[in-house]
Amino acid sequence: MSHDHGQPDCCREYERAARLSRRRFLAGMAATSTAAVATSMFGEAFRQTSFAATAGGNVLVVLSLRGGIDGLGMVVPHGDPGYYTARPTIAVPKASLVAPDAMFGLHPRLAPLEWLFTSGELAAVHAVGLPVPNRSHFSAMEEIEDADPGSSARRGWVNRMVGQVGSADPTEAIHLSSAIVPTLLSGSAPVLAANRVDDISLVGAEKDDDWARRRRTQLDQMWSGGTGVGLYDAYRSARRTVDVLAPVASAPYTPTAGVTYPRTWPASDLSDALQDTAHLIKADVGTEVVSIDYGSWDMHSDYGTTEWGDMQSMTGGLAGVLDAFLRDLGPLRSRVTVVTISEFGRRIKENGNRGLDHGWGNMMLVAGGGVKGGRYYGTWPGLGDGKQVDADLQVTTDYRQVLGEIVTSRFPDRSVAGVFPGLSYAPLGLMA
Repeated sequence: MSHDHGQPDCCREYERAARLSRRRFLAGMAATSTAAVATSMFGEAFRQTSFAATAGGNVLVVLSLRGGIDGLGMVVPHGDPGYYTARPTIAVPKASLVAPDAMFGLHPRLAPLEWLFTSGELAAVHAVGLPVPNRSHFSAMEEIEDADPGSSARRGWVNRMVGQVGSADPTEAIHLSSAIVPTLLSGSAPVLAANRVDDISLVGAEKDDDWARRRRTQLDQMWSGGTGVGLYDAYRSARRTVDVLAPVASAPYTPTAGVTYPRTWPASDLSDALQDTAHLIKADVGTEVVSIDYGSWDMHSDYGTTEWGDMQSMTGGLAGVLDAFLRDLGPLRSRVTVVTISEFGRRIKENGNRGLDHGWGNMMLVAGGGVKGGRYYGTWPGLGDGKQVDADLQVTTDYRQVLGEIVTSRFPDRSVAGVFPGLSYAPLGLMA
């Protein structure tokens, strides 16, 4: 992994992948989006018979900030003079920070979320990340989403989490924003992946007309005779999942009065995903985990200041949509916890392009139900000489501790040791 001022090869590869927006990816497929979803459902539901999911429970929303977000620019260590020394042109001025304490403050474009911090429903954890630095986009993504160091099995921590209960239903864990199942959901437990909720349907039987009804009848007859785990169970699981979600997908969604989801770039795609998430939560179909991708945050150049640039644009988009989503939930917010993850942080020092190369330590935001918010968590290692690791922010808290505490607090019937194998669990106290 190079740290020169140009983009390393893995970044160029990452950018090419990120440039395939959801719509471009789906439009370029030989099959339709519904075919992609059906393939995902069949492929995963193939492995286990599904039963009814439990309604009325807690929901975890995992927001993956792809590309490696700059945690030092999102949760700014204004009390550490090393921050301003390292970033003479792109540092966030102390006077503009939101919700500051003696050491930290939030980027000013996070102002729409200040009400959550003040009400104790938003917290930040700093100096978190992988136990050992990994500055390759794809390798770090796999590692942080697999969350099982040393294992060769490709099974994500969310898949292990939902797989611990006996009623493994595909609607319990859903990835929105792409029809490709990410690593954190990959594994033997059935899951769903879709661009939008209304993409989830049986191929060739999507519409509510006579032809589609005949098609569904034919499929039911074709797959009615088999028993045992296999394609028969896969079809029945897929059919039941579509039947459960079809009324949600077909019903027009109206957010809570006074709530408007941002519709301009860079917020529009995240608005689609989180509005669909709010729809699922209000429909109460038994979904436990929703995974969403938002990025890119890979800002080697054009990082900018608080007035211009990619960082302030992306941060503003994130804050605006999260504000709308959490207000939209209303009283249901007590059931929903949002957590951000990213593959790595950025370098402490700005580069010659007034951007930031790949680093190590990062931050995580946790909001919503069960959060003991209004404060900043973690052990701050400092940015001065002798406190950095290879010119990076040192990780003092394994990111799995944050996720493990959320799982333990919000899903007490799950084993944190089973979700995060090998973790010496030491909660930070950020969850009630």
